[in-house]
Amino acid sequence: MKRKEADLTDNPSTFKSVRKILVIKLRHIGDVLLSAPAMRALKESFPDAKVSVLINSGTEESLSGNPAIDELIIFDRSIKKLPLVNRIAKEIAFLRKIRAKGFDMAVDLTNGDRAVILSYFSGARYRLAADPGKKGFAGKRYLYTHLANIDKQKHMVFQNLDVVKQFGIDAKNEDVDFFIPEEAKAFVKKIFKENSIEDTDKVVHIHPTSRWLWKCWKDEYMAEIIGWLIEKGIKVIVTSAPDGREMEKAKRILSLISDYRTQNTEHRQNNSELMHISGDSPSRSIGMGQSPLRVLDLAGKTTIKQLAAISEASDLFVGVDSAPMHIAAAVGTPVVALFGPTLENLWAPYSRGHIVISKDMPCKPCKKGSCEGVELRECMKAIKQEDVKKAVSKLLRTHNC
Repeated sequence: MKRKEADLTDNPSTFKSVRKILVIKLRHIGDVLLSAPAMRALKESFPDAKVSVLINSGTEESLSGNPAIDELIIFDRSIKKLPLVNRIAKEIAFLRKIRAKGFDMAVDLTNGDRAVILSYFSGARYRLAADPGKKGFAGKRYLYTHLANIDKQKHMVFQNLDVVKQFGIDAKNEDVDFFIPEEAKAFVKKIFKENSIEDTDKVVHIHPTSRWLWKCWKDEYMAEIIGWLIEKGIKVIVTSAPDGREMEKAKRILSLISDYRTQNTEHRQNNSELMHISGDSPSRSIGMGQSPLRVLDLAGKTTIKQLAAISEASDLFVGVDSAPMHIAAAVGTPVVALFGPTLENLWAPYSRGHIVISKDMPCKPCKKGSCEGVELRECMKAIKQEDVKKAVSKLLRTHNC
């Protein structure tokens, strides 16, 4: 099969008569969001073409409302749980549905085995992807017509962009955008009003969880950060995904806040120096029963769009490597991100003005078997509360919050 390696002299005119483009990104919410600049580059280079994006069910909100995308095609991941015969029948039916759309170009930003099969059987004349090398089944790379050589040490935004840029498809704008509908913004305004959160209040959005709990920080440490923020007079909003494990973790963190505040109040009786954020007067002691908690618990209670609106309305986001972290950065909120087993050069919050806290470990990125059976990964345990407090204080000062 004739296949073209990346040629930097290519330009969109090479791809003649492209009117229907299929972009494949069968990953999770954060991964899908970080591929959006590549989709915009395709739309800008082929303004008259219809751009359809194939994504997994459950990730739709990361791209809905994006004007660069004309159609979202959803792959129902639940079919993976069907009996083999039923699953194969569903997979074949889905392939036929894709092929019937008559795509001229398929851009695979996934590189997985299912994605290359979908790309090939789409019938697209041009099939672009990052060179998978020896990964996947034998002969996989020969199912594409154009392969890009990607620097695997680049941030994922640039890895996605390079798949199209190496063939002359220009990217005038490399920003990651997340589109929030008015109803989600209205939801946040209502919640803020009901909970007496004023425009003049300082608000920090904390999302302490991830779908992979091994990315998370120690509950007691996160509770201390929340308690510390409360003492500064800052209002805190805590969110999590509606997943049972994540909600349980968020609830436990919230249950620990009063313990921290009680202990810290006893400590402060012998310490007149109170840490405070620039522009604040030192906070008065907030002991049990003296003042209502300034924490709004929305764990498991929001959609992705509503969560994004919360981040947008907040002065700062604090969390671990997760989709909400990427969303907060995309809506322009300063981020303090705690990284453990994953590599920040690939997955850090995109754009400038954020702070990533990470400790060097010889085992990074996390290898199979690392910290086996350990609830808290050593790389996350190495991040101390003071590291986070300094980062939070710095960003709040920088942004005059």
